[in-house]
Amino acid sequence: MLRVVKPKNARSKRALEAREPKEVEDSRTVVFVRGTHTGEVLSGAMKELMALKRPHAISFSKKNAVRPFEDATSLEFWAHKNDASMFVLGQSTKKRPNGLTIARLFNGKLLDMCELGVDRFVSMYEFKTSKPQPAHKPMLHFASELFDTHPRFIQLKSLLMDLFNGEVIESVYLAGLEHVISITVAPLPDKLASASDTQTDGPLPTVHIRGYSVKLLASGQRVPRVELVPMGPSLDLSLRRHRSADPELWKAAMRRPKLKKQDVEKGLGKKRKNLEVDDMGDLRGSGKTTNSKDEGVERGAKRGRKRERWRERWLETNKAEKDSVRAESPRLLARVFCAMSSGM
Repeated sequence: MLRVVKPKNARSKRALEAREPKEVEDSRTVVFVRGTHTGEVLSGAMKELMALKRPHAISFSKKNAVRPFEDATSLEFWAHKNDASMFVLGQSTKKRPNGLTIARLFNGKLLDMCELGVDRFVSMYEFKTSKPQPAHKPMLHFASELFDTHPRFIQLKSLLMDLFNGEVIESVYLAGLEHVISITVAPLPDKLASASDTQTDGPLPTVHIRGYSVKLLASGQRVPRVELVPMGPSLDLSLRRHRSADPELWKAAMRRPKLKKQDVEKGLGKKRKNLEVDDMGDLRGSGKTTNSKDEGVERGAKRGRKRERWRERWLETNKAEKDSVRAESPRLLARVFCAMSSGM
C-alpha cells in the first residue's frame, strides 16, 4: 500500500497539485518497459515508438520480470512513482515471440490493455526523409470500418489514440503538420466480414501502421498541394490477448465535467446557476422573466412609438400655420412700433 504524502512546503504542494485530476488533462506520459527477453525487432520497435512520443516518454533501461495479465501491481506502483498513465511492455517468449503490450491506467488502477505481435518492422532510418521534431502532434488516420464496429479494433483505436495523441490544442498551424500516422487493416476474411459486430472469436486481420511526412507544395491557390512521403516506422501487428475495462471503472473514466476550460483557468470551480456546457463545449445559459415585466416592456415601447407618431402628425398639420405666422411677424412688429411712437 502506498503511503499518503503530505506537502511540507509550497514547492511540494504545487508538485502534488500538478498530479491531481484536471478537466483538460496534460499529455499522457508513457513508460516503456523491457521484459526479461526482447529481441532485436522488438527493441527497435519500442525505441522508435518512444522517439515518436518524446518528450512525454520514460524508458526503463533494466530488464523487469513483469506479467501484466497475471499481476498488475508493478504497473500501478510505477505509474504512481512516475506520474504515468500508460505503459508499453516488450516481452518475447517461445510461445509469444515479439509481444508488445499496451496498457492504460486510470486513477492509479489498471483500466485495460491489449497485446500485439510484431510480425514485421522497418526502421524509420531506412527512409531517407526528414523526421518530425519532438513534441509535434501527428495526424492519425484509421482506414477501416472495423475501428468503428468490432470491439477488439475499437479498443485498439482508443489505445493508439491515447498513445500518439499529445496535448489538447485549440487551433492548428498548417506549417506545423509534419507527419501522419496511418493505421489500416488487411483485407477482411469472409467469415469476419459476414459475422456480427460483437463476434471476436477466430483469426483477426493484421494491423498495418505506417508513418508519412507531410510535404506542402505550391499549387497556385491559397491552399497548398499536399504530398505524403514514407517516413517510417512501418509495423505489421497481429492481435493477441486483451483485457477489457471494468464497466464501473470505464464509466468513471469517461465522465466529463460540466465546466469549461476557461472557467477552470479563471478559478471558477463551482457550478454556476442556469449555465451548462453542451456536447460541443459551448457555454449555454437560460433565463426566465415574469409576464408582468415582459408586458411592461412591451407597453412602454408601444407608448414611445405612439408619442413619436403623434409628434410627426402634429408637425405636418401645423406646418402651414407656422409658415403664415413667420410671414406676418415683421408686419406685426412694424405696427407695434408705430403705435408706440404715436402714443409718445
